[in-house]
Amino acid sequence: MPTPKTALIIGASRGLGLGLVKQLLGDGWQVTATVRDPHKADALKALGNVQVEQLDMDDQQAVIALNQRLKAQTFDLLFVNAGVKGPANQTPGHATLAEVGQLFFTNAVAPINLAQRFIGQIRPDSGVLAFMSSVLGSVAIPDGADLALYKASKAALNSMTNSFVTQLGDQKLTVLSLHPGWVKTDMGGEDAHIDVETSVRGLVKQVNAYTGKGGHHFIDYLGQSIPW
Repeated sequence: MPTPKTALIIGASRGLGLGLVKQLLGDGWQVTATVRDPHKADALKALGNVQVEQLDMDDQQAVIALNQRLKAQTFDLLFVNAGVKGPANQTPGHATLAEVGQLFFTNAVAPINLAQRFIGQIRPDSGVLAFMSSVLGSVAIPDGADLALYKASKAALNSMTNSFVTQLGDQKLTVLSLHPGWVKTDMGGEDAHIDVETSVRGLVKQVNAYTGKGGHHFIDYLGQSIPW
């Protein structure tokens, strides 16, 4: 029997994160998954064979502590899924400094901080680092005016990821900025086009397809390239 692949999923209590864990477990992966509140992780724990860890990604000390707890593990996939939608009214004049700061820190800064901590534990040559981005993060596509701040935060994540990749030097790592599609989740709403299962099946397919290729790719769950 081949050794199972290993994954660390950041933000897995519900929605796409939970769906990713379920898909990977079904595919025979060993999965470690993080949640902010273990008391709200019943659906994740019900999946069975998953190592659940507590993490608030915005908390630097919590990230360091998680890194210490998992320092003996090597991961074939690190998928940073955690993120927030931001204020209900995304007109810049209505957003407070605290709201904008929280949105950009959680969606753009914290994911890269975490990746920097765990980069040494991603399997050399074949490991994949994935960030849950969005087509709204494309500056080239004029869309999402009602989600202007969220869109900007995802563009910032893409930019931060690009900067991070340039710092890797000779380390061969495949980095994916992934658009999951418009998905029926708490964030996506009931009018969304696809369900969680369809999205995560496609996302995992792209992880497998890009394994070992190296470079930074901005693609959707179907493997279609998205302009920066």
